[in-house]
Amino acid sequence: MAVYLTKEKEAEIFQEHGGSENNTGSIEGQVALITFRIKSLSEHLKANNKDHSCRRSLLRLVAQRKKHLKYLERKDIQRYRAIIEKLGLRG
Repeated sequence: MAVYLTKEKEAEIFQEHGGSENNTGSIEGQVALITFRIKSLSEHLKANNKDHSCRRSLLRLVAQRKKHLKYLERKDIQRYRAIIEKLGLRG
């Protein structure tokens, strides 16, 4: 599978969602990064539907994003709603 996430793209994601490109620990930045990776893997799986290791990675990422969102919902409901709206998740 090709490299789909460059350092510049990762820094851009954290700049937009985490506040600064060095703030890689922000939960919003992590959720945005995982969402970007999920979209990339989904596109890959549309073309290569028998790639089971990729499918497993996708499911693992979905579960990881779900855990992060559950944590954020529990800690700060306003930030949770903002990131859901910004990323276009849940409907």
